[in-house]
Amino acid sequence: MPRRTLRLAGEPAADRLLTRDPLALVIGMVLDQQVPLDWAFRGPASMVERLDLAVPMDAAHIARIDPDVLADAFARPPSLHRYPRSMAERVQALASLVAEEYGNDASRIWTDAVDGAALRARVRSLPGFGDQKARIFVALLGKQLGIRPAGWQEACEPFGEPGSYRSVADIVDEQSLGEVRRRKKEAKEAAKAARTAASSSR
Repeated sequence: MPRRTLRLAGEPAADRLLTRDPLALVIGMVLDQQVPLDWAFRGPASMVERLDLAVPMDAAHIARIDPDVLADAFARPPSLHRYPRSMAERVQALASLVAEEYGNDASRIWTDAVDGAALRARVRSLPGFGDQKARIFVALLGKQLGIRPAGWQEACEPFGEPGSYRSVADIVDEQSLGEVRRRKKEAKEAAKAARTAASSSR
């Protein structure tokens, strides 16, 4: 699957899991919400350790885990997310969908997609994915893992642009991580200034 080892979790073992295990990567992307991205992408490795999961991760098995057991594993300090119980529910819903609709093989989300638009639609339908996150994930697959069905760049605009440093799709080392964080901060500040200007002009 991979063209390069991902550098998202900031821990070698966690990054190797993300690189080699499609389900781990999708789970990490689900967790990448309202927490620092390295915290989110360490989540799958922490799940493996806390729940004694086999690698590669088995979606059907995760779907069968007692929800309270899964939630407790997410909530145990240090928690896997700022909202551990709700995110445990979301991850379990994702695992159920992968088991039922993709034959327990998360890689089929992209290997079975006929083109970029279909890939984005498949990702968009997963629990925890909105339109922007789906575009970012398609960009991550294309830029770093070489998964490039026809029209993939158009399907993930504007995140597929080379060297754009707009998202996790562009993070390959500490320098690019810093650049992505800088540009995200600038975008948030610009959006805040625009909202302030709009409200003051009313």
